Amino acid sequence: MSKNAPNLQNPPIAEPNGNKATLYYAIALVVLVIDQLTKEYFHKSYELYQSTPIIDGLFDFTLAFNHGAAFSFLANQGGWQKWFFAVLGVAVSTFIVAYLRKLPKNAKVLAFGLALVLGGAIGNVIDRMRFGYVVDFLHVHWHDIWHYPIFNVADIGVCMGVALILIDSFFLESKRLKVV
Repeated sequence: MSKNAPNLQNPPIAEPNGNKATLYYAIALVVLVIDQLTKEYFHKSYELYQSTPIIDGLFDFTLAFNHGAAFSFLANQGGWQKWFFAVLGVAVSTFIVAYLRKLPKNAKVLAFGLALVLGGAIGNVIDRMRFGYVVDFLHVHWHDIWHYPIFNVADIGVCMGVALILIDSFFLESKRLKVV
């Protein structure tokens, strides 16, 4: 076996984030704070379904309460879903907090994506525990023809985070493993 050939029996292990994960926790905290401040503003300043056009026919601020998950999935199920989604959010958040410390330092896109998911997940769990529902206020639509479900900053964090995790999984992970 040549000196440059990879040792498949004992592959090198990339240095984990360890205490450097603090940067990603800070990113999650920024998402969480922005999410909670914006939700607090709309929750106190708007009546349910009150709407303010921002871009006429395309984008409004509209207060809505989501008792379910994404797209109001399981919203009318009698209340058990509040606890289910809260426990799920806490479990995912706990996993991410631990995983960010173990993640290789060179997995920056993955770590950033996980941080966004972490901030968003905690933001929505806080709502579920405080109110029994998630406060939503961002309304994208095409006049009165098409309406995307109303969402919030936490949802943006989760969606962007998942997109980055998928990008890492499909395009960066194999390159990162070769470099290690």
